[in-house]
Amino acid sequence: MTNTATTTEINVSLEAADPAATAAAYEAAFGLGARLTFRPATAPAEGFRGFMLSLVVTQPGTADNLIAGALQNGFTILKPAKKSLWGYGAVIQGPDGTVWKVTTSQKKNTGPATREVDSVVLLLGVENVKASKQFYLDRGLTVSKSFGSKYVEFALPDSPVKLAMYPLAAAAKDAGVPPTGSGPHGIVVSGATTSFVDPDGFEWEASAKRP
Repeated sequence: MTNTATTTEINVSLEAADPAATAAAYEAAFGLGARLTFRPATAPAEGFRGFMLSLVVTQPGTADNLIAGALQNGFTILKPAKKSLWGYGAVIQGPDGTVWKVTTSQKKNTGPATREVDSVVLLLGVENVKASKQFYLDRGLTVSKSFGSKYVEFALPDSPVKLAMYPLAAAAKDAGVPPTGSGPHGIVVSGATTSFVDPDGFEWEASAKRP
């Protein structure tokens, strides 16, 4: 039975001690516009916040450009950029504490490097992938990819921000940080027809912000 339907488009709002300064740093680093907004932090948070945001780009040179821009605007490196089995990328941390992946499936450049972001993905670290997946299915979302209890991606083809989830411990390992943390997640997702909080404490607002 569906309890609450979500829309086909979502946006993300991050909490920060100084929202205006943090917004300026992020816009200079990534240029995401209305896909990302900021609000005052409700309470202090320490350690891993239980989620990451991923910037997916076309090639390594573009990833390097975005990483360099981020480092010039108060970001720090958690995992340096390198090639891997899955492509090329790095993990960095924003001035507000949010962890970001900048990644591409390509290992070689195929043209001039740009600063264009192909997609933004919100990666939720959850305690029970099966239960959290069902929670979102009950609220109107559909699954586009699922690898058992290891990874789930939802079908949001028209959304400025995509949504996926995987186990909390795996998310922390991917981020290169300990899995422990305290305080609020520091993120609010907009795009639901009714406000709710999911099983892992991630907050959704009823009003969606369109880009």
